[in-house]
Order: sequence, then structure tokens, then C-alpha cells
Amino acid sequence: MAYTPGLQIKARTKYRIVRTLPIPGDVLVNAGARVTADQIVARTHQPGELYPLNLANLLKIPPREVMPAMQYQVGDSVHSGDVLAISKGFFGYFRKNILSPADATIESISEVTGQVILRGPPIPVQIDAFVAGTITEVLPNSGAVVETNAAFLQGIFGIGGEQQGRLKTVTDNPRTDLTPELITDKHQGCILVAGRKIHGDAVARAREFGVKALIAGGIDDQDLKEILGYDLGVAITGSETIGLTVIITEGFGQIAMAQRTFELLQSLDGQMASVNGATQIRAGVLRPEIVVPLLDSELVEEAAARVGGGILHVGARVRLIRDPWFGELGTVSALPVEPQELESGSRARVLEVRSEAGEKRIVPRANVEIVSD
Repeated sequence: MAYTPGLQIKARTKYRIVRTLPIPGDVLVNAGARVTADQIVARTHQPGELYPLNLANLLKIPPREVMPAMQYQVGDSVHSGDVLAISKGFFGYFRKNILSPADATIESISEVTGQVILRGPPIPVQIDAFVAGTITEVLPNSGAVVETNAAFLQGIFGIGGEQQGRLKTVTDNPRTDLTPELITDKHQGCILVAGRKIHGDAVARAREFGVKALIAGGIDDQDLKEILGYDLGVAITGSETIGLTVIITEGFGQIAMAQRTFELLQSLDGQMASVNGATQIRAGVLRPEIVVPLLDSELVEEAAARVGGGILHVGARVRLIRDPWFGELGTVSALPVEPQELESGSRARVLEVRSEAGEKRIVPRANVEIVSD
């Protein structure tokens, strides 16, 4: 008997998120404070961009002559286009000027290598709370922990990073596609929920009208490639700069959203939500998330309801969650007892899946999750 997890869908849970800076900085909130999703909780500055210039080569002079040629010294600030150095030339003629490539500070001048290092202005970095809630812990010089009562849902795949906006359901059932005509200028700043497949041209229209995120059951591989402009492969997602976030709850293709997922999102229509499309399917699983803080103060039921999850058995509907068939749906057709050798040469317990297209897949049991009816 084998248990496998599924995507989580919680109508009510205690949601907790740790918000930290990449390097030490200033924390702007106190424990016990109420915060909004877009409120900045910590900030810092990363070192600016480096601009190395080999002035000895550029001026065609020995490294020891770079220092006399410099018009500025270590610690001086320069602006883009300022003259950094001037060569002596030949009897005062044929002088050559080297201009600063950016606004920067001179960090070092080497008389050994003839290289000058410029450092650009510090880069501000700040993190928001992501969800409306309460600061339950302050992490000195690093960040804070935010907690809230919330509805919490996971998707199977997403692109784009964190967004906040008001949920708006634009289809009346989980079997209707998200097409361009369903998106209007009234949806600016919203997170749109549809039932089945997101059409590629709907993404373009959503960007045009300033939609924050799209949530639906499925999407075609080709549409995804056209949206991104490249083949995504199996990289970690979440850093795409396409102007909005896309979260898929079921898989690739024309797949209707699970009924209970759709009904929960539909019941939350009009409420503020936070989403993150970041996905990782190798070296640990990272799921895209939809978080809707609850406005009431009722006690939270900590037990998780799940879309899927349970005991594997012949006839169970499953979703493949690793390449090369990531997102594909099928039915368990056999559960061999003995471990089998995989293409990698390792041995693992496997199962046989009959895909919806009728093809047989042999995959490790860890590479599937059960899908609810």
C-alpha cells in the first residue's frame, strides 16, 4: 500500500510566511503589528554594479602611468560621460580620453595591472509582507514572520512572481476557457479565475489591461512558449518578466479545473488575494500558491483538505509531476510490487499509468500525485 500527496486546497488555515532580505538590512515592523500585503517590512541596499576598465590597455600606456593620467582619485564620484583619464599623447598631440560608462564611485586604481574599478550606486532592495496579516516574529537585520487566517490553494505549475490583487471569477463553471473577450478594462489590477484552458491571446489581452494574474485549469505547451518567447524546459520558474503571473491548477492541455478548487475560488470572489507562480519540479517540489486572507476571526481548522492525495490503487486518477511528462493526467493501470531498474540505473518502486491519450507510462511512484474526482 502506498500513499501519495496531492495539491493542497484549504478553505481555512493558519498561513505563515517568512519574509527575509538577501543580505542584512533594516526591519521596519514590530512584533504584533498588523500589515497590509504591499507594506514594506524590511529594506537594504545591495552593492552597485561593477565597471572594470583596463585603462592601461585603453590608453596604450604602461600600468604605472595610469595614476598620473587619472582625473579623479579613489573615493571620488563621477557621472556618466565624465573624463576619467587622459593620456599624455605625443608631444602634447594625439591625446586620448576615457569616459566614465556610468554614474559611479571610483573603488580602486591599480598601478600593477592598470585597471580601474568603478562601483555603481547602491541598489535598493525591499520586501513586502506578501499577505495581509500580523507580524508574529521579527528577525533582526533580516526580516519578519507574517501570519494570517487564510484560504490556501496550490497549483501544479506557474510562471511569474508575487502579485496581489482582487479575485474576480470570469467564468461560471470550471469547464469554460479563458478567452480574450472575457477580459475588460474593469479587470485592471485583478487576479482573474477561469475554469479550463488559458488561451495565449488572453494572456496578451490581460497584459494590455493591467491584470495582475490569471488562474485556470490548463494551458497549451505551444501557447506557453509563445507567451515566454522561449521553451521553458524544467528550470525553476517565478522570475519571468511577462507583466503578470499565470497559475495552472491541473496540467497542460485543455483540462477543467477541479470542481472543489473552482467552487472555493468562486466563493472568494471580490476578496484581496496574494499569488506566487514560482514552481520547481526538481530537487524538491515548490508549488505556485494562492492565498486569500480571511476577514473574520473564527478559529482556524488546521487539518488540510486536499485536491487529491490518498492511497494509490489500480484505477486511481493521477497526475505526473516530473519530466518528461510533467502535468500529464492518466489512470493507474498496474502497481508492480518489486522495484524496477530505471533509465538512470537506480532501482525504485514504479507504477504503470495509462495516459488520457491511451499511452502507457512507467514512472517511479514518487513522480505522481493522486487527483481528486
